[in-house]
Amino acid sequence: MARGRPAGLFVGLCTLDVIQLVDHPPGADEKLTARDQLVAAGGPAANAAVAFAHLGGTAALLTAIGRHALGAAATTDLNASGVTVTDLAAHSLEPPAVSSVLVTEATGERAVASTNATRHRLAPPDDLDALLAACDIVEFDGHHMELAVATARAARAAGRTTLFDGGSWKPGTETLLPFIDVAVCSADFHPPGTDTLRFLRQQGVAWSAVSAGAAPIVWAAPDAEGTVDVPTVRVADTLGAGDVLHGALAHHLARRAARPTTEHFVAALTAAAEVASRSCTSFGTRAWTAGRGPS
Repeated sequence: MARGRPAGLFVGLCTLDVIQLVDHPPGADEKLTARDQLVAAGGPAANAAVAFAHLGGTAALLTAIGRHALGAAATTDLNASGVTVTDLAAHSLEPPAVSSVLVTEATGERAVASTNATRHRLAPPDDLDALLAACDIVEFDGHHMELAVATARAARAAGRTTLFDGGSWKPGTETLLPFIDVAVCSADFHPPGTDTLRFLRQQGVAWSAVSAGAAPIVWAAPDAEGTVDVPTVRVADTLGAGDVLHGALAHHLARRAARPTTEHFVAALTAAAEVASRSCTSFGTRAWTAGRGPS
């Protein structure tokens, strides 16, 4: 549907990220004093929604957070970032998934430990049709897989463009992909038995790509294939860069009323790579949003 302001629905993981900037990852029994810290909502879908909102879109997140005080902190951060949250675990008093993140100052590399989405099995909300009617694009990160598959099936039936963030292979991914129009996977996404782009094509994904940090993004479409260069920047922190890539890609894809063309897909991927690279130039997952806005 055509809108003055693109609208996106993001389906997947929300965590509370505790991010510490350190000189080096600690060894056994070592204690470190961090140089800086950030506490913010995290998770691929949540960070993508924040990026989408920052770029001028209307972002909604379908996830599980709960009523615990730590969950309230995540929801408050998302709301402050312009993201509307539908919490399918609003009855739960358990704490949300907490990601402990260490970012090495000299390299921008990160180490992450989290329970992710293992504590919840989610069914679609009663107002799913209304959520889909209000959006132009639906993005999935592969967490909460039962919810993702049901929502993707409904999105396909409603004629919405669907986008998949393949950060890693997860059980059930093969049941989600038949309902996906666009998929961008990381180099850590390892489908069974074949390379990623070939596998995605076999699953019916029309437009696909594989990102690998600062290396060119390799893409494939029904009628062409190629690469997109990633801008060179001074890296401070790579945490969430892939999530930002997907949020920015969703934003640029949603600015068209129709499903993507190859030309549109490549242009959107190029623009998204620029935004994701910019997000790597500052510590944490929020500082980059204080800079240049919609583009």
